Amino acid sequence: MDFQRAGVRLQVVLGHLNRPSAPAIVTHPVSAAAPPASCYPQQFRYTLDNNVLSLEQRQFYEENGFLVIKKLVSDEDIERFRAEFERICRKEVDAPGMIVMRDVAIAKLNCELSEKVVSKVQDFQENKELFSYCSLPEVLKYVECFTGPNIMAMHTMLINKPSDTGKKTSRHPLHQDLHYFPFRPSNRIVCAWTAMEHIDRNNGCLVVLPGTHKGSLKPHGYPKWEGGVNKMYHGILDYKQDNNRVHLVMEKGDTVFFHPLLIHGSGRNKTQGFRKAISCHYASSDCHYIDVKGTSQENIEDEVKEFAERHHGLGSGIELKDIWMFRSRSVKGERINL
Repeated sequence: MDFQRAGVRLQVVLGHLNRPSAPAIVTHPVSAAAPPASCYPQQFRYTLDNNVLSLEQRQFYEENGFLVIKKLVSDEDIERFRAEFERICRKEVDAPGMIVMRDVAIAKLNCELSEKVVSKVQDFQENKELFSYCSLPEVLKYVECFTGPNIMAMHTMLINKPSDTGKKTSRHPLHQDLHYFPFRPSNRIVCAWTAMEHIDRNNGCLVVLPGTHKGSLKPHGYPKWEGGVNKMYHGILDYKQDNNRVHLVMEKGDTVFFHPLLIHGSGRNKTQGFRKAISCHYASSDCHYIDVKGTSQENIEDEVKEFAERHHGLGSGIELKDIWMFRSRSVKGERINL
């Protein structure tokens, strides 16, 4: 990738958004080289040796592609994030680049913006209160086991899964997060996903397919199923159903770390309440961006570009990697500003 050319394009993006905090944004995650994977024992391909994970935990992640740490995030922190989410829903708080989304079934009802209609707050990297989740020391010490010491926060979400209206739109089809990411290598990327309350199959817990992180990135698109699907909620196309599923029942503060190739999704919220979780995708600052044109990821690039052009007035010259440069922020270790 031409770093200089990408940096110029990103300045155009930032100029359009007129973001006063633009100089604080890292335009490309680069740092001193991390030890190559070959330096680690062959059996440890997906985790790094930093004495945080036990041998049993490392072996579990290596085999399954996910790991749950119980009660990792405090109740006090979670209540701070909940309160900030409620302020966002009341339009008392805003931040550059932050996207407030509605479930497609609820959006058609033309309800006034409130906690009852907001299904997700995305890209909150400029919201100080919510972004503090991404830099919690108790979370980062585990993230470092997968990314190494120089860590970029790449994608942020607070998910408020609504009660399903009967259209089944509260489901998230089985997918791999790497489908959305124009950066590699995948083994130095990890998601931290924290339950903000009790989560089980009734309110739509995560479902994972253990061991699928060892496979390749599969073609994604909109699933052909009964009911509706939210914008950009892509799923694996022509996926053959199997019984090798694990439903992650989690308590408030429990955090699951998982690989971007792990196949996962979530079911309907069959309760009358909401199911809240907060998450961040992290990557090593030694990762590099790729061009997704001509790959199975080109369809998501087209959608993201269309959204950026329509909602932010950005020109057609931007690429998917430009958007991700805009989203990313350093949370630990070295970084380079271009």
